[in-house]
This record gives sequence, C-alpha cells and structure tokens, in this order.
Amino acid sequence: QVQLVESGGGLVQAGDSLRLSCAASGRTFSSYAMGWFRQAPGKEREFVAAISWSVGITYYAASVKGRFTISRDNAKNTVYLQMNSLIPEDTAVYYCVARAPTSSTTIATMWRDWGQGTQVTVSS
Repeated sequence: QVQLVESGGGLVQAGDSLRLSCAASGRTFSSYAMGWFRQAPGKEREFVAAISWSVGITYYAASVKGRFTISRDNAKNTVYLQMNSLIPEDTAVYYCVARAPTSSTTIATMWRDWGQGTQVTVSS
C-alpha cells in the first residue's frame, strides 16, 4: 500500500496561485503513476491531472489545462500541483492519488491509493 499526505491548500483570491504537495511512502515511488482529483460540495470527484511513473507524461482535465501543472520529484517521493489563475470554480477538496492501470485513467475508482485531501477555497 502507498500512503499519501497532501499539503498546501488554503484560502486565496481569484487570480492567485497555490502549490499543492503530496508526499508518498510505502512503495517505490518512481514505479507508479500519480495524480490529483478534486471534489466540490455536492459534486462527484473529478479528475484534475496525472503524471506517468517513467518519463513524466502528463494529463489534464480540460477545465484546468493551461492553468495547472503537475510534476514529480522521484528523489523526494513527492508530486506537486501548481495551480495558477485560480477561479472560484476551482474551490474543492483536492486529493492526491496513486497507482492506476494507466496514468491517463480519469476514473476515480481505478486509482488504488488516496490521500486525506486538502481544502482549496478561491474567493471572487
């Protein structure tokens, strides 16, 4: 099993930036895909971004492409989500995820490991 701990959430204004971090432990970090999902109040969890384990191929939801950047540091067992130009619609609990059949998987139930989540609130 992989343990995931997110950090970096908070309250910001529209147009601001935040960087989320996710520290992983329990298995060889560089051997599995990582990603981020989010869940807004009253909505289902939705895919945000993912990165492959090997060459770092990235995938993004259309709603965040061009504003968010996912990256990983295998030496630190950490994955990041840089969020720029935040809008109120980005308000949600953000979850770090690990291990899916393919790194492009956007289905929440296909990701095996989940962090506890970190709240991001964007005020208008």
